[in-house]
Amino acid sequence: MIDELQVSNIALIREATLVPSAGLTVLTGETGAGKTALLSAFKLILGERADSSTVREGETLANVEARLFDGPHDTEGFTVQRSLSAEGRSRVKIDGRIASVRELSERVGVMMDLCGQHEHQRLLDPAHHVAMVDAWAGRPALEALDRYRACLKASRAAAKEVRRIEEASRAQGSRVEEARFALERIAEVDPKPGEYEELEELLPRSEHAEVLVATANDAHTSLAAEGGALDAVNSAVAELSCMATVDRKLGDIADALSDVCISLEDCANELRAYRDGVAFDPRELARMRERYSDLKVLLRQWGPTMDDVFAMRDSSRELLSLVDDGDEQIKKAREALGAAERELFAAAKALKRARNTAAPRFCHEVGRQMARLEMGGAELVWDSRDLPRAEWTPAGPSSYELLYRSGAGLTPRPLRRIASGGELSRVMLASKVVLGNADGVDTLVFDEVDAGVGGSTARALASVLADLAATHQVIVVTHLAQVAVMADKHYVVSKEPGDVPQTHLDEVAGDARTAEIARMLSGDQSEASLAHAKQMLEEARA
Repeated sequence: MIDELQVSNIALIREATLVPSAGLTVLTGETGAGKTALLSAFKLILGERADSSTVREGETLANVEARLFDGPHDTEGFTVQRSLSAEGRSRVKIDGRIASVRELSERVGVMMDLCGQHEHQRLLDPAHHVAMVDAWAGRPALEALDRYRACLKASRAAAKEVRRIEEASRAQGSRVEEARFALERIAEVDPKPGEYEELEELLPRSEHAEVLVATANDAHTSLAAEGGALDAVNSAVAELSCMATVDRKLGDIADALSDVCISLEDCANELRAYRDGVAFDPRELARMRERYSDLKVLLRQWGPTMDDVFAMRDSSRELLSLVDDGDEQIKKAREALGAAERELFAAAKALKRARNTAAPRFCHEVGRQMARLEMGGAELVWDSRDLPRAEWTPAGPSSYELLYRSGAGLTPRPLRRIASGGELSRVMLASKVVLGNADGVDTLVFDEVDAGVGGSTARALASVLADLAATHQVIVVTHLAQVAVMADKHYVVSKEPGDVPQTHLDEVAGDARTAEIARMLSGDQSEASLAHAKQMLEEARA
């Protein structure tokens, strides 16, 4: 939902701010006043292609900023900014962060539909038709779709496994020989997890055992032998303690040296234990060196790590297993694929049944709304065609499209072939009313929805828009007073003449709104027009 839209230097607009209501907002004004410029601003925040001719004459930069809320649970909202230079360079920011036009389209494009004769609309995309039917059908269709997609994924995985096993079973020559050699050589050495790393740590100690023992023994002697460091420090402690009664400072030093004595004794004990614990065994050393050498050979061939060696062993074992027992492996894989395919066909059948049950009812409901809009005998027709198995996609096992038939005796045709932008907008309007809260789009912007409409159809159109505004934020550019009086907010677009005309956007209420409704009714603000306008506003509020 759009909370606020600020526009600067777009077409005839120098500065304008639109704060639409959560329900129905209308934009009215004389033809040529600049309502199209506001639609250009909506296109920019939707992430549509920018045209440098959109920049106001004499200006270097056009800018659109909007604050939006993504659904009823979004309490923080987010901001988007799109600027366009006269040279055609476009810049985008989302919540102050530099972003791409694609990111803008993905973030905002799914929240809004811009419905007008020359706009790219989701209603024209057959992929969106089945999404509308699924959303309207609700749980039965959506659960069937989830089940179908899970089965399709499982079937594709099973088919991939069959191809992998068949390819492996056909492996010949150097691949098989390499695998056999690797498996035999690794089996001869029989490496254990963590063994190489342990040898890397232990071998240097074993190789230098004599030196390590001598070093530890010399250090122990220096500390603990008669006349060693411990004796010297203990003597110093005794002498200082005798004079502590004369000067407490010497006593403090004696205490500190006592702690040193304790540390030195601990170190001496550790050195003795280390010296006595180092065993020098020439045979064990030779065994460790030979073992380490064997493991290094494996690393040079299939490393650089032991994990790579273990992976080579496992892959070689699997390859040889497939070659030696390929027929059985292929049989099992194909049986698994067959089971997955049976599950998939059952899920596809359930999905088609759910959609083909719901879609005609959806079309009937849309037809009722189109009848309210006095669109004659126009109706939507659900077209479902089964696809070959190889063409099944995550969207379903069939191709789906909503076709439009303007009369009972006419051939249904794709919606994209409808010539009238106003007619297409009214189909969109009818569909959105039927979808209600199931529709994933929060905001609808209608242009030309009232094209060629008048009389009782205008009143019906106003009523349908009001119904739609109960579940969506609706913004309508209109020339119909019947629509304008139903609005929760009413903005007037006016043009100030000059060398470079300037468009203003003003919210109207009270007498100003009554005057605008009167102008829309008769082109003037006579007493009769004002009275009629006031009466219509009162009836709309009733």
